Amino acid sequence: MVLSDRDIKKALKEKLIKITPSPDLKVQLGSCSIDLRLGNTFRVFEHSKHSLIDPFSKSSKETEFTREITVKDKEPFFMQPGDFVLAVTKERISISPKLLGRLEGRSSLGRLGIVVHSTASVFDPGWDGQAVLELGNLGRLPVALYPGMRICAMTFEELKSEAEVPYGKKKTAKYKNQQKPDESRIKQEKE
Repeated sequence: MVLSDRDIKKALKEKLIKITPSPDLKVQLGSCSIDLRLGNTFRVFEHSKHSLIDPFSKSSKETEFTREITVKDKEPFFMQPGDFVLAVTKERISISPKLLGRLEGRSSLGRLGIVVHSTASVFDPGWDGQAVLELGNLGRLPVALYPGMRICAMTFEELKSEAEVPYGKKKTAKYKNQQKPDESRIKQEKE
């Protein structure tokens, strides 16, 4: 069952969902979702330095393919056509083991060519951290994005039963408590 606006308010009050800093519900709460804002930290790919990315290469360093940049409040971050960058939400989200979250794009940005996730839309029960966004510009013109702007929406679904092993308790959880747009940690999966 997808949580409605009433259910989201109740879940926030009961601390089944925790969002820090607290959202402005008059602006950020939709009928069945809550908007999250763009943070100040971005991770851009250094595509001019590398011919390819081999996620399992033993010689590659974890931050070799990207660099982190910080944009000041009220200053734009320009997404060029064809660009793909990692970004982070301003809010930290904590989800009860009884719920899961789904990250969704916003239509107003989609109509400009901006997508906010390429694959990672599910936030497991027990998730706690800042959401990393997989931003892409599918359009033909650059688009200015500003820290603090509403960038995505999160919906929540109630599980039939509480997760036996919530995300934060998984030994294989690669991104728990993340606060920055970290690079892929797929290398940890190689057996």
